[in-house]
Amino acid sequence: MKFSLGVAMSPLDQLPELARTAEECGFSSIALPDSLFYMKSQAAKYPYTPDGSRFWGPETPWVDPLIAAASMGAVTSRIRFYTNVLKLGSRNPLLLARQVGSVANMTGNRFGFGVGIGWAPEEFEWCGVPYARRGGRVDEMIDIIKLVLGGGMVEYHGEFFDFDELQMSPAPSEPVPFYVGGHTDVALRRAARVGDGWTSAMMKFEDLQATIVRLAELRAEYGRADTPFEIQAVCIDKFGRAGYQEQYDAGVTDVIVIPWLAEGIGFDGELEAKKDALRKFAAEYIAEPIG
Repeated sequence: MKFSLGVAMSPLDQLPELARTAEECGFSSIALPDSLFYMKSQAAKYPYTPDGSRFWGPETPWVDPLIAAASMGAVTSRIRFYTNVLKLGSRNPLLLARQVGSVANMTGNRFGFGVGIGWAPEEFEWCGVPYARRGGRVDEMIDIIKLVLGGGMVEYHGEFFDFDELQMSPAPSEPVPFYVGGHTDVALRRAARVGDGWTSAMMKFEDLQATIVRLAELRAEYGRADTPFEIQAVCIDKFGRAGYQEQYDAGVTDVIVIPWLAEGIGFDGELEAKKDALRKFAAEYIAEPIG
């Protein structure tokens, strides 16, 4: 089993040192969240809390995850990075292809692209993109980004996007893994159909188990049952060696953790306290592998 470090809502000046420490401690990856802006009033409920409210405020620090990956990649040599997840729907696929390719190249192929649609209508509309039919747009966006990252002269003529032959160089020397987020059946189908893995938001273990079973069914339906597939999980009710073992037995390949929260250290806690929490977690769960 692999462990990824979640760095959501940490002060930005802590990120490089947290990346260095996580690498020293044996974490597999760093999971990078995405949020474009904080709207004062929200038109839709946040889908991953019981009451639909956001658990962060207007002053909560966020950084563009692609820029964060490049910054942390520059001070590390082995640890990987992936977006968890980047909201595709409000962005342009050609611009994203250039950014993703740049990060993959600058980190030596240590980058995975976790993608989702996005839940907030404001993020679409205020960025000049319609909220309606967002699922179909995102499907085309994934196709386009994969096409461009594959290298060479390419063109695309779809319902939502259309361009003649173009090339972005250099293409990454290895394929960029695509991890698809979302808990709806549509999102799970997308992950099973085009993803190299699926990444969860906060879930109870019972729901996580059922989702993993459903993903296996869908992957078989799409003829991809034997294709390597990551399950990146944020499980809110199974912890400790026994809990992580249960996750592993259920099919989780990568557990996303924020060790300092378990030590009573807040998102904005002191850097040295967070580093100590990483070392303690690593000694307990990474030094002696689970699974």
